[in-house]
Amino acid sequence: MLKKPQLVLIDLDGTLVDSVPDLAFCVDEMLKQLGISPRGETAVRQWVGNGVQRLIERAISNDLNGTISTEQYAQALPIFEKLYAENTCNKSCLYDGVLEGLNWLKQQGWHLGCITNKPAQFTLPLLETLGIRSFFEIVISGDTLPEKKPHPMPLLHAADFFKVKPEQSLMIGDSKNDVQAARAAGFQVVCVPYGYNHGENIELAQPDAVIQTLAELSKVFE
Repeated sequence: MLKKPQLVLIDLDGTLVDSVPDLAFCVDEMLKQLGISPRGETAVRQWVGNGVQRLIERAISNDLNGTISTEQYAQALPIFEKLYAENTCNKSCLYDGVLEGLNWLKQQGWHLGCITNKPAQFTLPLLETLGIRSFFEIVISGDTLPEKKPHPMPLLHAADFFKVKPEQSLMIGDSKNDVQAARAAGFQVVCVPYGYNHGENIELAQPDAVIQTLAELSKVFE
């Protein structure tokens, strides 16, 4: 069982929101404009979770660990950004149990924040459109600070913002990135199994607990 925290930080893509349908559309349209064959939603689902740059690199190289030239990236980025700005939330949706979990967290009176590697220009419209922006007292995006997850900086920044100790804080996510960031920051960490972890079982990352949906969150505390 986990200690009740004073601060809870929640990942966005793969934890709160299934954003892959929109991302896959934008990736494939970008590739078409670059004269490359589309990859499809199944492939894109394995590639998300590490920010826009890694997604573009993986899509163009068609490889989870792929790299591309600086010129290729410079050509692709503005195409992707324009597409995603126009298609941030056409098909994206909240996962089952998210609203129940957020409402339960709110009732506990704990500080709530959203921590994502997605750039702010896409993060805030997505939260607004899906009606969950008001739950969060702080939103830290992938370009808010010099470092992003799995670096602990975003988590420690949020703890400092609320004047809460890391050991009184909890990270909720879906990937080993979230677990690594939490461990490095000294946070407790809970994961959901349905998100974007590059096809790996999240149990292998050894979070403190795994819950099937955010609606089950209340069961993990003392």
